[in-house]
Amino acid sequence: MNIKGSSIPRLGRLVGLLAAATIFLALPALAQEAPETIPGLQDALTGTGEGGLSGTVVQLFVLVTVLSLAPGIAMMVTCLPFMVIVFSFMRQAVGVQQAPPNMMIMALAMFLTFFVMEPVFMDAWGNGVSPYMDGLIDEAQAWSQTTEPFRNFMTARTDPEAILTLADAVNRPLAEGETPSFTLLSTAFMLSEIKHAFQIGFVVFLPFMVIDLVVASVLMAVGMMMVPPTVVSLPFKLGFFVLADGWLKITEAVLRGYAG
Repeated sequence: MNIKGSSIPRLGRLVGLLAAATIFLALPALAQEAPETIPGLQDALTGTGEGGLSGTVVQLFVLVTVLSLAPGIAMMVTCLPFMVIVFSFMRQAVGVQQAPPNMMIMALAMFLTFFVMEPVFMDAWGNGVSPYMDGLIDEAQAWSQTTEPFRNFMTARTDPEAILTLADAVNRPLAEGETPSFTLLSTAFMLSEIKHAFQIGFVVFLPFMVIDLVVASVLMAVGMMMVPPTVVSLPFKLGFFVLADGWLKITEAVLRGYAG
């Protein structure tokens, strides 16, 4: 008991000495004056430094804008809508509503879109984005050279009637040989892609509709009117689809449509 009682005051004195030493050593650091500004920050804010802040702010603003509009841009100037609609029609024609799931269909459509659009992306990057980042061209030239590969791609897949109809709808008819604006061309391209996807969906539905009709007729003939035809026809449609290697054939047909 006496040993413990005598060690407590010693421990208190030791803690006090350590605290005093810490405060004493910290006084010179506290006495130093903090710099008014961070070195280089004033030059960057005023634009007197190397490059300045204005160019960085513009690039950051453009990057954030592009990232926020990326889904809409992908839907407007690429073949992604066509891929998604065709694969969705194919899944509905077979009769399976959740196999493959929506996420898998979207992933497959995105990868096929990158595969098809890779030459366009490379041309746009090499002709417009990369020279602009290196400071070789200005914003107007960068926009023109970046969108030119997409314009060529969309023009080859867009129905001329769609362009003329949209131009007349906004009371801005195009003269013969006049190049449509990028917004007009992208809108007509999207509508044309949806039209082409529905045409392929109609062709995909036909063989499976025949299977449904045959199964329904057989059930009616044998008096099994209470049995839903879709329950009986689903295994036959799946077997037909697997034997025909449907996913690969449809994907091959879709890719060949963009090969030209």
